[in-house]
Amino acid sequence: MNKDIFVVVEQRAGHIQKVTYELIGEATKLARDLGEDVVAVLLGKDITKQAQTLVEYGAAKVLVVDNPVLEHYTTEPYTKAVHYIIKKFNPNIVLYGASSIGRDVAPRVAGRVHTGLTADCTGLAIDPETKLLMMTRPAFGGNIMATIVCRKYRPQMATVRPGVMAMPAREAGRKGEIIQVDAGLSPADMNVEILEVVKSAQKVVDITEAKILVSGGRGVGGAEGYNPLRALAKELGGEVSSSRIGVDSGWIEKNRQVGQTGKTVRPNLYLACGISGAIQHLAGMEDSEFIVAINKDETCPMMKLADLGVVGDLKLIVPKLTQAVADYHAKQKV
Repeated sequence: MNKDIFVVVEQRAGHIQKVTYELIGEATKLARDLGEDVVAVLLGKDITKQAQTLVEYGAAKVLVVDNPVLEHYTTEPYTKAVHYIIKKFNPNIVLYGASSIGRDVAPRVAGRVHTGLTADCTGLAIDPETKLLMMTRPAFGGNIMATIVCRKYRPQMATVRPGVMAMPAREAGRKGEIIQVDAGLSPADMNVEILEVVKSAQKVVDITEAKILVSGGRGVGGAEGYNPLRALAKELGGEVSSSRIGVDSGWIEKNRQVGQTGKTVRPNLYLACGISGAIQHLAGMEDSEFIVAINKDETCPMMKLADLGVVGDLKLIVPKLTQAVADYHAKQKV
């Protein structure tokens, strides 16, 4: 019998990634509807010390595969380890982050256990009648949301987009079961050899971590139109993001995109500058704590969603707002 919800932990250099905690929090909600437990699957070298943290974030059990072969992520050993755990413990549901690692290992595991995989999900729920996992993801270029179920095969599997699910609260000292698992790994499983790990000194901005986002849309007019937004973001201590049009037009980098086909964000403050508010974009930022919209069109969907709407030309308003923030900061230093 398949039972429990497994979350495959993502760690890099021994540091557990935020998406793992988000998945544990969401899995806890799903597990309540099923009367099952949340089990974290922790893979790595000298990684056992991280297991208690997973318990404190909500895992009832942690299955640990601690092996030198797992020091750095490589496809075959990680796939073999997860496959072994699934065959041994028979989970009902397995969740991965939709990161480069999750997107690499999840389909390979799904193929080996002969089950389905719903990729890049933005919503999960349990059907109250069938108790099946309902996995929702963007489809047809983000123009519709499709809800998918896996009726005949187990485990039900999904990768979930980082930043979509809320972070759970940490309960220090929480008790749980930590189980060491020998997945039978050996150096022979390394079908590639890592000669060197080169870490780039370049800072890669993750807009899902930002507390303040200044976001531009069609109204910025071009690549140079983001410069005033960058100036405002700098004064506010935030980051610049964009709707899909900015990325598709080549005005800004893909990792700055907010929306169904971009990233889901939950900042304390979201300034939408020249963004009309297509449903695909709203789905990626509607849970922001406070939303300010600057737009010439007072009837656009973003204005209706916003906590504060400013009707006017962003090219005039944003520089004045930037100066006002700068003046305020200057007064605070006096």
